[in-house]
Amino acid sequence: MEIRHLECFMTVARCGNFTKAAEQIHISQPSISKMIKEIEAQMGIELFYRDTKHVELTDAGIAFWEQAQQIVALFDNLNTTSLDGILAEKSGKIRIGFPPITSVTMFSKVLGVFKKEHPNIEFQLFEFGSKTIEKGVQEGELDIGIVSTPVTNEELYEMFWLTRDSLAVVMHPEHSLAAYSAVAIADLAEESFVLYSKDFRLHDQIIERCRREGFDPKIIFETSQLEFMIQIVAANVGIVLLPTRICRQLDSSQVVSRPLAGKPIYLQLGVIWKRGRYLPHAARQWIQFARTFSGFKDMDIDIIAAEND
Repeated sequence: MEIRHLECFMTVARCGNFTKAAEQIHISQPSISKMIKEIEAQMGIELFYRDTKHVELTDAGIAFWEQAQQIVALFDNLNTTSLDGILAEKSGKIRIGFPPITSVTMFSKVLGVFKKEHPNIEFQLFEFGSKTIEKGVQEGELDIGIVSTPVTNEELYEMFWLTRDSLAVVMHPEHSLAAYSAVAIADLAEESFVLYSKDFRLHDQIIERCRREGFDPKIIFETSQLEFMIQIVAANVGIVLLPTRICRQLDSSQVVSRPLAGKPIYLQLGVIWKRGRYLPHAARQWIQFARTFSGFKDMDIDIIAAEND
């Protein structure tokens, strides 16, 4: 049942005649009769006593009239002025999922700038790997996802790229590979890997790249905690591959990083939301902001320069 069914019913009740009611709301008499019959069928009641010229409400019709009045009045109060006021205040809530290891530095920056411009918008943030984020977006538990691409099925999402960053090898300062200016994947065949957990796309990317070089990586630990990764490497127990921008922030007295020689492995981050699903106004505002955020462009300039060296 739709609001127009209730409005039709109330018009017939006021006019006491189907033909007059149809003329008043500018639809055909058969159409108005059909809507009344649809209400009666759905509610399992008879709304009107009918004769050839006049209709009157039944007892059930009177009870239905009283409730319909309240519902239509509430609907009428939902005017565009009040809704425009809500939008003008830039308020609302956004549920965003992001992978903690791969994007926390970049993401905190864009979030902070957006929050200054939109202080009335609230965030619910969830840290997951990209695979869980995709599932959350598909099932409606998240409005927006920040994921490491490519996604499982691009046809399921609307999306745009945020940034791209190459991975570097992180090791203890006394590790033998620290003497290299760049480290090839093949050089890691005998190394112990601290790897992203299976929920991360980088987990699959790194294993696939190692297999292309003829070996399966020797994985000693899988985790989603960046600090734990660094601690294991600082203890000279293993190596880890991390995005270059994260490597720049590491304490060089504890760990050092070296770029990958040959073809890079990239962390590519994108924003996704479910294709065809309604997005709250606040989420649409964030997407529009993120598309033009200059911080992402500055990051990409660094990457492009590195690729051209």
